[in-house]
Amino acid sequence: MTDAPSKSGATSSGETADPTSKASPTSVSRRSLLKGSAAALGAAALFDAARLIFPGGVPMAHAAAPETTKAILGYIALMDASPLVIAKEKGLFAKYGVPDVEVVKQASWGATRDNLVLGGAANGIDGAHILSPMPYLISTGKVTQNNTPVPLYILARLNLDAQAVSVSNEYKDLNATTDASALKAAFAKKKAEGKEVKVAMTFPGGTHDLWIRYWLAAAGIDPDKDVSTIVVPPPQMVANMKVGNMDAFCVGEPWNEQLVNQGIGYTACTTGEIWKEHPEKALSMRADFVDKNPNTTKAILMAVMEAQQWCDKMENKQELAEIVGKRQWFNVPVSDIIGRLKGDINYGNGRVVKNSDQYMKFWKDHASYPFQSHDTWFLTEDIRWGKFEPTLDMKALVSKVNREDLWREAAKTMSVSAADIPASTSRGKETFFDGKVFDPADPQAYLKTLTIKRVEV
Repeated sequence: MTDAPSKSGATSSGETADPTSKASPTSVSRRSLLKGSAAALGAAALFDAARLIFPGGVPMAHAAAPETTKAILGYIALMDASPLVIAKEKGLFAKYGVPDVEVVKQASWGATRDNLVLGGAANGIDGAHILSPMPYLISTGKVTQNNTPVPLYILARLNLDAQAVSVSNEYKDLNATTDASALKAAFAKKKAEGKEVKVAMTFPGGTHDLWIRYWLAAAGIDPDKDVSTIVVPPPQMVANMKVGNMDAFCVGEPWNEQLVNQGIGYTACTTGEIWKEHPEKALSMRADFVDKNPNTTKAILMAVMEAQQWCDKMENKQELAEIVGKRQWFNVPVSDIIGRLKGDINYGNGRVVKNSDQYMKFWKDHASYPFQSHDTWFLTEDIRWGKFEPTLDMKALVSKVNREDLWREAAKTMSVSAADIPASTSRGKETFFDGKVFDPADPQAYLKTLTIKRVEV
């Protein structure tokens, strides 16, 4: 079942695309064209002057002038959108020659998809902070209107880890952890009583969907047969659990921490406990924008990469929480952000861990580099749950969508240290909490080890 939009903007998964989340309409006129040309010429002149003023070089000194100084990037109120927010707030887009980049809030991942399909020139967006599997689902038309492919590129990974699976206080005495087996009988009992067991994620086939499915299936709970999976936008998770609309959910921060702070539920596990240092969100842009504006794209990418470096420093965490918590960004109290941002986790059921390594990584451990092997896992899991056909040529699709080559070019221009640039497009074999091992060189072998799945291997 896909998450395709209806004419009204509602999706088959229950999401409604919020028209207010789209960028303001733009009109093309002779005056605007002349203004854009002047801006591009002005930027080029500034770069030439910078070479003279700063003989040692400035960030854009060895880069060609951007074709346009404007682009519209979407984001969801989640901590892994922080690099986009910081790139705007700290003037990094301007630093790299693209001062007119807009960072625009989206109502849901369905709205993000719809606005990417429209594109910035048609009152939509040119790129976005996005769930890593979504560029593949959109590029192949799996989740678009009339299954029309809209090619996207992944330019960078935005972060590792720091999502979580949270459970309603109805099951607090069961103390579920990465091991969800205690919930199996409780869910079965509730279902036998004629009640629906609802487990929420944020987009079918997206990261949160895959984490909670993996967690359930590892405990012998079939996410398609034993429970009902529902789609809820991240900022609405806490409110929905508060009124009893769900039994468990998977989402990024700050919503799990807010749930605990409000005493509504508890965190069973962080997703880093399911798969340590797992990839999460990505910076993705429409392929036609990137192909038409390679210099602009590179400038945007460098601004975001520098923002990732800033976000990663522990001494910046307090300021980061204060910035993203502002009303115009996330509209969330700093107290709902700062704990887990630093690795201090109150699970909400008496378990408290200080200075854990389960905090969000924005740059360290190659967090920014988009390993192609990780995208192969996402595609493999989406094959597992029926989102893609088993015959999918994963290698060809990953090579088309994942533009790690552009990341490397940007890193080289920024003089990123060799230690921060992976030697390979693969991080190698990955091991999960239940002992399963994924070898990107042999996805079929991994699929064969999984008991609960929608595909025969």
